[in-house]
Amino acid sequence: MHRFALFALLGTSLLYSGWAQAHRKGMYENEAEAMSRAVEIGCSTVHQNNGRWMPCSDERELHQQMRKQ
Repeated sequence: MHRFALFALLGTSLLYSGWAQAHRKGMYENEAEAMSRAVEIGCSTVHQNNGRWMPCSDERELHQQMRKQ
């Protein structure tokens, strides 16, 4: 039973860290960098998230555009 719990915990942490890394890569220090990436993926606007800039009008649009890539 303990082995199962350990593997479950390890798997969850690996999945979470992968998501966090992917999300962090889409955040930029300034509006110009985010806008450059937005244009590359087909968006025309940017938005702020926790003091950083992200492509597209919101995260929903960002994820939709990323799925098209």
